[in-house]
Amino acid sequence: METERDIVLKLRDGSSAAFEKLFHKYAGKLYNFILKLSSGNTWLTEETVQSTFVKIWEMHASLNPDKSFISYLCTIAKNKLVNEYEHRTVEYVYREYVLKYHSYSDNSTEKETDRALLEEYIDCLIEKLPPARKQVFILSRKEMLSNKEIAEKLQISESTIQTQLSKAVAFMKEHLAKYYDPTAFTLLIPVFFII
Repeated sequence: METERDIVLKLRDGSSAAFEKLFHKYAGKLYNFILKLSSGNTWLTEETVQSTFVKIWEMHASLNPDKSFISYLCTIAKNKLVNEYEHRTVEYVYREYVLKYHSYSDNSTEKETDRALLEEYIDCLIEKLPPARKQVFILSRKEMLSNKEIAEKLQISESTIQTQLSKAVAFMKEHLAKYYDPTAFTLLIPVFFII
């Protein structure tokens, strides 16, 4: 009988049939996992599941058949969801910033300037993280690597990765919360702070 390892090996070699088998086996489980994290947002869940499997196909040649495929799948999906919520956070903070400091205006140049300033602020927050924490945060949230992958890449323990991510997220939350109601923030992005 064909094991999951056998299927992943075939996928690693470029088998579309193996990809389909894994998709049919795990898409439902992944959907339920993301649906819980996204507080029942079915549209976002469907988008996340689809983009996760697209990423799996894009990087199929580097898959490790000895690691749990579903764990890897869930890590990618969670990181994609967090990334989406980060993007929404920037949009939300930008809108609040404009409402707080500017009257309504159709001047697109002014809006673009405001947006650039806000994005610069977000980037500045990342730059203020200690070097090791910044590196871990970028690898996790921007490059969407799992804690295990980051640990292997940096040759440090997964518990250290977890600690660094927790501290980075707490720092980001603290500084972003200065621009809006923290309650609204929590409701808006329920998984941004999931580590």
